[in-house]
Amino acid sequence: MKNYVIGLDYGTDSVRAVLIDTDNGNEIASNVCYYKRWKNNEYCNASINQFRQHPLDHIEGLETTIKYVVENSSVLPSQIKSICIDTTGSSPVPVTEDGTPLALTKEFENNPNAMMVLWKDHTAINEANEINELATNWGGDNVTKYVGGIYSSEWFWAKILHIARTDAAVKKAAYTWLEHCDLMTYLLIDTKDLKSFKRSRCAAGHKAMWHKDWNGLPPESFLEKLDPYLAQLRPRLYQETYTSDVVAGNLSAEWAERLGLTTNTVIAVGTFDAHSGAVGAKIDEHTLVRVMGTSTCDIIVGSETEIGNKTVRGICGQVDGSVLPGYIGLEAGQSAFGDVLAWYKELLLWPIATLLKNSKVVSEEQKQALKDEIEDNLIVQLTEEAQKIPLSESIPIALDWINGRRTPDANQEVKSAIANLSLGTKAPHLFKSLVNAICFGSKKIVDRFEEEGIKINSVIGIGGVARKSPFIMQTLANVLNKPIKVAESDQAPALGAAIYAAVAAGIYPNVIEASKKMGSDFESEYFPQLDQVAAYNKLFVAYEQLSAFADPTIKK
Repeated sequence: MKNYVIGLDYGTDSVRAVLIDTDNGNEIASNVCYYKRWKNNEYCNASINQFRQHPLDHIEGLETTIKYVVENSSVLPSQIKSICIDTTGSSPVPVTEDGTPLALTKEFENNPNAMMVLWKDHTAINEANEINELATNWGGDNVTKYVGGIYSSEWFWAKILHIARTDAAVKKAAYTWLEHCDLMTYLLIDTKDLKSFKRSRCAAGHKAMWHKDWNGLPPESFLEKLDPYLAQLRPRLYQETYTSDVVAGNLSAEWAERLGLTTNTVIAVGTFDAHSGAVGAKIDEHTLVRVMGTSTCDIIVGSETEIGNKTVRGICGQVDGSVLPGYIGLEAGQSAFGDVLAWYKELLLWPIATLLKNSKVVSEEQKQALKDEIEDNLIVQLTEEAQKIPLSESIPIALDWINGRRTPDANQEVKSAIANLSLGTKAPHLFKSLVNAICFGSKKIVDRFEEEGIKINSVIGIGGVARKSPFIMQTLANVLNKPIKVAESDQAPALGAAIYAAVAAGIYPNVIEASKKMGSDFESEYFPQLDQVAAYNKLFVAYEQLSAFADPTIKK
């Protein structure tokens, strides 16, 4: 009898489940559920970079999507052997002693500080700065050295500390905190014991500074100097962590009934979406996998022999087993990639939507139809026009820091900038400059890896941008001066989670073997256009000059 597994992938806006045939990685069924509270912009305040999500969005999405793929396939529940969950991160959630999210209790059901603090929430900039200052002068090891030497406001400790200082009630009520991937895994399993629960190595190492050098999380003495609350919290967190090929537990009877499965289904340890996406794209040594969506995550793996005690500065961490067990996983990324273009689209649409809303010339039905048509075609038209603009023409220079800078050298306080504007600058020129900017930001990451001795032989692109925009991918190949393959799977992170699930279920002996059988094939490849590479190199110099002007502290 054939075996099947489910990969559950939580993105920024939605969750998707895929039911996968373990023989070949074929997708048998899939379903997507959008978060209704998030879609209504509840608990968020973009003006202060506050982005929170209610756990009910994720719980409802889990039940909806998994039930759908189970019911809309001919697969027997007994054939579905395992589930693995990947999520965004760092996205911590405060919970009670029994693991209940505070937002599911009456007292905190509408309190944004009791919600999941989404990866893109930057309210903890001051706390991150405190961590970075203390890490270099507290008298012990620099606990940030394995996360690039700079701790980010996007990460675990900074967010927890910010909430604790902002909301005394949440601080008092939170017994501990769980990363999103750990919370959803814990929710499903049959053993409800937080002390023995297997936390994600990926989440702990890349975002919470977990490392074997200090026997787990940062020392209590370091946390005490930072804030006594964190030192008190540490014993209620964890010491051991686990890779995602390990079983976290069996599906509980309650959730087996809700999902139409059996308690024989095992639940693998959770992980982050970019790391599972790299596995879904058949990552190997010296291959950089770029997960390109609203932001990017750049993942590469190296052997212990190659990496050794080397620390790569300015990235988002290097963690044993975070991608492939037995290899060091290294992560970098951009805080905004698709979001840069989404911002520009929204900027251009505002006057249209506003004028249409107040127009007395057309009917309400015509207003909506026109608005929908413009929204659907705006980026397409901008792309067509931008492609016609020769690089010899005066093009603005822009920075991709519209949501701060993740890597190299995290700094969420920096702002974007645009230079070289003139009366000849039109909307397509600005669009082209923004596409160039996100590609130049990508090159800074590649350059940093290579400067630090991490060899990159090939690049793989996954995600919506990689599959839907040949213009961006060709520009990226020219800027990086490297060929780029594009994975054909629409759901590479979910597929990667399914691969982990197959190994946890004992169907394959290890992740590498499973990914060879189940991983995504490639649908296209972009090669550098030699006549364009030199022109982009000149524009890149201007990008670096503008970067240095906008952020005088930038490291070379």
